[in-house]
Amino acid sequence: MASSEQRQPPMVLISGGGLGGLMLGALLEKAKIPYYIFERAAKVKPLGSAMVLGSTVFPVFEQLGILEDFYKFSLPTKQIVLRNGQLEELATMRMDDEEAIAGYPNRMFARPDLYALLLRQVPKERILLGKKILRVEEDDDKVFIHCSDNSSYEGDVLVGADGAYSAVRQSIFKDMKKAGSLPKADFEDLVAGYTAAVGITEVMDPEKYTQLKDKSHCHFEVVVDSASHSWSVYCLGTNQVCWVAVIQYKSVDEAKQQMFMNSEWGPEMNESFLKEFRDKPNPHGGLMADLIDATPKELISKIYLEQKMFQTWFYKRSVLLGDACHKMLPAAGQGAANALHDAVILANCLYDLKDNTQASVTAAFKSYYNQRYHHAKDCYEVSNVTGKIIAGSTWSDRLVRTIVLKYLPRSFQQKQFEKTNSYKPQATFLPRTPKRGTGYVLPQPPSTRYEEEQKKREAGATVVV
Repeated sequence: MASSEQRQPPMVLISGGGLGGLMLGALLEKAKIPYYIFERAAKVKPLGSAMVLGSTVFPVFEQLGILEDFYKFSLPTKQIVLRNGQLEELATMRMDDEEAIAGYPNRMFARPDLYALLLRQVPKERILLGKKILRVEEDDDKVFIHCSDNSSYEGDVLVGADGAYSAVRQSIFKDMKKAGSLPKADFEDLVAGYTAAVGITEVMDPEKYTQLKDKSHCHFEVVVDSASHSWSVYCLGTNQVCWVAVIQYKSVDEAKQQMFMNSEWGPEMNESFLKEFRDKPNPHGGLMADLIDATPKELISKIYLEQKMFQTWFYKRSVLLGDACHKMLPAAGQGAANALHDAVILANCLYDLKDNTQASVTAAFKSYYNQRYHHAKDCYEVSNVTGKIIAGSTWSDRLVRTIVLKYLPRSFQQKQFEKTNSYKPQATFLPRTPKRGTGYVLPQPPSTRYEEEQKKREAGATVVV
């Protein structure tokens, strides 16, 4: 067994420069583990709309020293108001009493702002743009990636943080199919329940949208009509307005047909989709057309809201993170939170690698999977139910919404909240953030390596990392 002074840190290749990939890079930077992030896009585009994060990620934000910066562009979320197509209130989901339990308030923000914050934590030379991975090869000692620009790279570990249609996952599954070891459930396609358009306006006039004047919390309203359409509006502390327009599919077959007919992803929008929402009432005043027209077209994204929980997360020297292994609906903010959780636990496991042999890498991946899978599975179920409550338009979704919001006792909802927020993973190689709030926090396995090195530092010994 190698001592901490003799450790050779792994070279980590990260496919995908999204939130999960950047978070992993920021953590590896702190752990002094070498890495490169390979992003297929030739340049960074600040796409996305509003997001919400809560207490499960804020302790590690404190460890990284970015929580105060995050607070500068985010607002607390105290409630979500649900309305029907005539803007009549259906229910109000209150969250103003949850900070005392969780230790932090849920906060709403624009995705590009969080992306920019995480991007600043990673040195520019660690991010390689225009690197579309075409092929992955492995042997007992190394993993190799081959990119579309004819460049190749080698490392000890390859992380697939490259989204729902991960090239790394496809490579893993291809090899496992040949070996006959891929679980049957992983053969199945992702399930798309919705199509959405998302955008963030330019800076708006607070005199027109008076909700912008209130900086105490985010004004968050969701409209659900009876024709498979829903739309949401969120006011941000930056005097911008985020909006989401959603069409729900009636069946899996309809979803597949629509995806086949219209494979357009990213900023190029299908105008016919937006036309269905232009005349819809904006719960903050006026029409949705006002917000659509105030949003730069190149910053509007069309996305399919899909979900799938994969059973396979790693194979040989390749491992998956975020949407690549658990694609969740964005309604409860669980997709982003769980990608960040993955990055934290994976960084911890890589930090504790005894050496770079295949046996040690496999052991690290198993530890990562065992620490993360059941938590991610619980969050997957929460995101599914929350999606029905906030965006569901079918009769069964309306039934779920009525039961949850009108008949389930507040105490039941509180217990679910406490369970979800008891999971607050931290980087085990950094000084711990103290417990905040009255709620229970699940214990986390410590880093034996970190504790040993701390003892040596306290004793005045030189520690080589």
